[in-house]
Amino acid sequence: MKTPIELDNPLLKDWSGPYGGVPDFTAYKVSDFKLAIEFAIKEKLEEIDAIANNPEEATFKNTIEALELSGEKLDRIHAVYGIYRSNLSTPEFNAIDTEMSPKLAEINDKLFQNEKLFSRIESLYKSDEKQNLTKEQQRVLWLYYTDFVREGAELNEENKEKVAKINQELATLFTAFSQKLLAEENNQYIELKTEDDFEGLPEEFKNAAIAEAKERNLTALGCIGNTRSSIEPFLTFSNRRNLREKAFDIFVKRGDNKNENDTNKTLVSILKLRAEKAKILGFKNFAEWSLSNKMAKDPQKTLDLMRSVWKPAVEKVKNDVSAMQKMVDEEGGNFKIQPWDYRFYAEKVRKAKYDLDQNEIKQYLQLENLREGMFWTAGELFNLGFKQLFDVSVYHPDVRVWEVNNKNTGEAIGLWYFDPYARTGKRSGAWMNSHRDQQKIKGNVLPIVSNNCNFIKGNSEEPVLISWDDATTLFHEFGHALHGLCSNVTYPSLSGTSVARDYVEFPSQLLEHWLATPEVLNKFALHYKTNEPLSQSLVERIGKAANFNEGFATVETISSSFVDMELHLTTETIDPHAFEKKVLDEINMPSEIVMRHRIPQFAHIFSSDGYAAGYYSYLWADVINADAYEAFLEADGPFDKSVSERLYKTVLSVGNTIDNEEMYENFRGHAPKSDALMRARNFPVEN
Repeated sequence: MKTPIELDNPLLKDWSGPYGGVPDFTAYKVSDFKLAIEFAIKEKLEEIDAIANNPEEATFKNTIEALELSGEKLDRIHAVYGIYRSNLSTPEFNAIDTEMSPKLAEINDKLFQNEKLFSRIESLYKSDEKQNLTKEQQRVLWLYYTDFVREGAELNEENKEKVAKINQELATLFTAFSQKLLAEENNQYIELKTEDDFEGLPEEFKNAAIAEAKERNLTALGCIGNTRSSIEPFLTFSNRRNLREKAFDIFVKRGDNKNENDTNKTLVSILKLRAEKAKILGFKNFAEWSLSNKMAKDPQKTLDLMRSVWKPAVEKVKNDVSAMQKMVDEEGGNFKIQPWDYRFYAEKVRKAKYDLDQNEIKQYLQLENLREGMFWTAGELFNLGFKQLFDVSVYHPDVRVWEVNNKNTGEAIGLWYFDPYARTGKRSGAWMNSHRDQQKIKGNVLPIVSNNCNFIKGNSEEPVLISWDDATTLFHEFGHALHGLCSNVTYPSLSGTSVARDYVEFPSQLLEHWLATPEVLNKFALHYKTNEPLSQSLVERIGKAANFNEGFATVETISSSFVDMELHLTTETIDPHAFEKKVLDEINMPSEIVMRHRIPQFAHIFSSDGYAAGYYSYLWADVINADAYEAFLEADGPFDKSVSERLYKTVLSVGNTIDNEEMYENFRGHAPKSDALMRARNFPVEN
């Protein structure tokens, strides 16, 4: 019988409707979360205790499979909770988030530190009966056992209590960091007060700035918000050097303004707690603990890879800066290239060297056409079809939903939610979320995934035009979505993107390649006024300029990876500014570039443990991606059916059911070779 709380609280109700049920966002209120979470936590802990205290001998079904089925209610609530946290943040929600985060973290501690439960898992793992399990069952059993050990199941009671306390403190600090960073982004902006302040800006970007000023009720003519999607185009096109410097300044100082939203003390506390936790768990530092379940395993391997790419990238930057400085000097500019000049003059050099204007390309990059291009690509490669749905509840009017199906049979394989636009209360950047993982324990449970971006809307009468970089990001995040949607496994813990962190970026980075294929460009890169496709000349110029500015992109990202890894190799209390400077000086960071994520705003590593000591994953996965794409090039090209079918069967559909290195070798026939990355970036390959 359902309790009054269950009957009254919509968050506690099962998802209903087609596709195995979908969230009913029309029914949810922020005020529902606290009671719903507390009720669902209690229910999950009771389920865990029942499994742990089962008087029957441990079997795969009554222990591992029972764990896989536990906490369904909490999983549903957590999915909705995550959507609010990332997309609909408000002061009311933030207060609940601050209170609930440590309580949600506490569940894992009570799971991993349950001695009776671990005893059952350990007995299964070390039993000869394990050989009678399927390979997938053996894999999920291995995952549970290694996760329990890694999280401290073998510690004494005193140390278990210490780890649990640290985890709850970390959860509170992660929430505080995220809220402070979001406040900095929401509350800071650059006002464009005169027509001259718009000089150089593309028309659609100018319109977006005007709309932003109106939305904020400013007297200024326009407004540039403090998010990457607004700042980077402004730095690329604005002729006003003084305003570029101001825009650059507010962006790189997010979380670093000595105000109530300063993140420095918060992140130092996070680092201290991580180091303490790693020591208790038997590791020298947090980096070693973090990499213990990654492909790389050893922090030194990641540093070696970074260094191998760093030197040629810096050399390329030096050459690019030389060309930019020459242009500044020829124009009579009496200044040395600074970070707020880099994108602006890189664009000028691109035009001069390749006769390629980003604004010219942008006229062909309509968001909706590119979305259709992604759908078409997924259809050609993986036989997927997409049908828009209009009767599924969404959490904001900007969000749209598609059924994803087998193109031949019409059988649904999942749902894809698309939330493309920036707004107040939505965190910056772009990401993929899984709201429900595919699994087959209880019938065929379909995955529900989303892609979220921060494109600028502009005028409602005109199509949204995006940059080439933004279009690449769009394809990247869709690659993550396909990884979740194509999953075909039994157990949710092994589903979709539940692979090693330094492997998960591989499918997403791989899909980026298809944006630049002539097949996609000719069909979907259509001029927003004339509907004409890109000319062959422009396609060729895009191809020739493909590696332009690769040095900048590589240096910007790898410098962040170096700093992240060094932060988590040290066990000393740091001063963020001094530490950042020390690491960047040691690697000879070019003065014309800053890290993609400075320490005070490095949300990847301070809003959760997700990418902590793991930002190198983008480079690690790019080695795999570059090697994998060469498989297509060695065959009949990007749309080779046999290679795409092999990619689906050996990578996208298998989740984490086998070792990730073995998985890749099943696709490629050999381990990934790093010289493929050097070729892809047009860097010299050392023999």
